Formats: sequence, structure tokens, C-alpha cells
Amino acid sequence: MKRVFLLLFAGTVLLSCDVGSKRTEAPKITAKPEKELFQVPDTSTLKDDEWGRQVKYGRRLVQNTAYYLGPDGIVSKNLGNKMNCTNCHLNSGTKPYGLNFFNSHKTYPQYRAREDAILTMSDRVNNCVERPHNGKPLKLDSREMNAIVSYIKWVGENYDTAKHVGYSLKYVKYHGLSADPKRGEAVYTTHCKSCHQEDGQGQLNGDKTMYTYPPLWGPKSYQEGSSMHRVLKAASFIKYNMPDKKASLESPVLTDQEALDVAAFINDGSIHPRPNPTHHDYPNTQTKPIDYFKGPYIDGFSEEQHAFGPWDEIEKYYVDKGLKVNK
Repeated sequence: MKRVFLLLFAGTVLLSCDVGSKRTEAPKITAKPEKELFQVPDTSTLKDDEWGRQVKYGRRLVQNTAYYLGPDGIVSKNLGNKMNCTNCHLNSGTKPYGLNFFNSHKTYPQYRAREDAILTMSDRVNNCVERPHNGKPLKLDSREMNAIVSYIKWVGENYDTAKHVGYSLKYVKYHGLSADPKRGEAVYTTHCKSCHQEDGQGQLNGDKTMYTYPPLWGPKSYQEGSSMHRVLKAASFIKYNMPDKKASLESPVLTDQEALDVAAFINDGSIHPRPNPTHHDYPNTQTKPIDYFKGPYIDGFSEEQHAFGPWDEIEKYYVDKGLKVNK
């Protein structure tokens, strides 16, 4: 029979065993380091070389898109309205959870459900030119396309998914909720009207070349096929970024419900018409987002429920079928 005895030395209890036994040490527990919000370096760190100048030009295009490429653009007239990329991709695509470019370049080429095709980064840029800007595509080999893509690449060069968070959007918690445009009108009046105006047509800058605050509906706003026309997507953008200069990731002004309601009010086509897409979006019904406003769908739920919720039953349908839930 093996003998086991305790030795007490200097207040420490030691476990001793006969020769031939193995000592068992407690496993070391190493806490995983918390991920940090990614911070984009300043363009002043760029060298004054061809690459640096190209990136800086791309940044100017993102900030002042309509000035360069709009209906009265000094370079071309590709855009159908005077909105700038930074109106949606906040702080020139560098704001955490503000539709930024942190991981964009690294994820393309990728499958896009809207076209049911594999798109390149340049294709995706034109995707925005055509829909939110209601325009015609840039030439893929143009200086402006190369500059925008170069800037997007530079923004995310140091973004590491193992270390950083903050890419794209932080989604609202929509389970158990639905969106009500009528409630959303009151939210709009309280929090949005001062910038985007009562009629939703936004505010142009001093020389009227581009929007300081973009129009949210009407002929000068984004098309129906735009991502921001979907309530879950728009609500997620709104909650953590609006009202401008008041809301923050740590201290949002609106609740999830209020963000959903005001997104529904803005995007309700029965009261707020906007440009119609000239292309057929989401041809594959299996990959259509659950909040897309227009059928056909593979499920039996109505266009109204897809647009305004509740989305729980729709999401469950996709999960039960083993399909990806797109939103």
C-alpha cells in the first residue's frame, strides 16, 4: 500500500508521495486579451510618394464625392445626386461601427447576395455609386477608382480580426420587436429633423456642391435597393451613430425600439418615395435578407413583415431549413 503524508513547512502544505508517483500541477489559466476598437492611422504618416498621394486622393474623393464626381463634378459626372461617401461611411470610413472600411479590402472578392455573384472591391465601390448615389459606374481602370480602392486598402492594412473590433455595424437587438413607422415619426421629429429637415431633404453645404446632412428620402436620396433602405441595417447604423455628435457607441441616444421605429419611418415607401432601382436585386430568394422589403420570398411571410418585423419567425424558418440568416 502506498504511503501519503503531509509536510508542513513555513506555513505551506506540500503533498508528498512514494517514489514512482507523479505530481499533478494545476493547469495555468491564461485570460484571453480583450479586443480593442481599431484606430486608423493619420494620413500624415504616409510618405510623399505615388502610393501616399494616391491614398490621399482617395480620401478626398470619399469625403467630397459629389464635388469631384457628382452632377456638377469637376472630374466626372458619375453620380446622380450630391451625397458623399462619408455621409454613410462616417468619418471617411474610419468610425468604429459607422459603416467603416476596416476589413473591407481583405474580404474581397466575396459573394454578394444582392447581385447573386462574386464581386471585387472595385465592383463593390460601383455598387454604391449606382445605388445610394443613383449614378453610373466608374471605369474600373480610372484614376478615381484606383484611388478609392487604394484608400480603402490603406484604412484596413493594420486591422486584425484577432485583435480588433469595430468593423462595419453593431446590430440592434431586434428579437421580440417590430418597427412602427408611426412611432418613428415622433422619433424623427425629436432627434432627426434639426439636421435632415422636416421634409427629409437634408442640408447642402454653403456652395451647394454636396450635402452636409444627406436627404433621407425623395428623388435626391438613396435608391430602394440600397442597404440603408433595409430597416435592420438602417436601425443599427442609426442607434450607434445618430443623432450626429450626440450618440456614441458607449452612450447611444436611442433605444433599439426607437432606432427600429425611425428607420421604418424613413424607409416606408408608402409615405416616402425614393428612386427605384433599374436592376433586379436579390435574384436568389434563398440568400435574400430577412428585412428586404420586396418579394418573392422562399417563406410564407408577407412583404410588410419582412420590412417591419417581427423577424423572429422569419429567422426561425431559415434556421430550420439550414439556411444562412442574411441581414
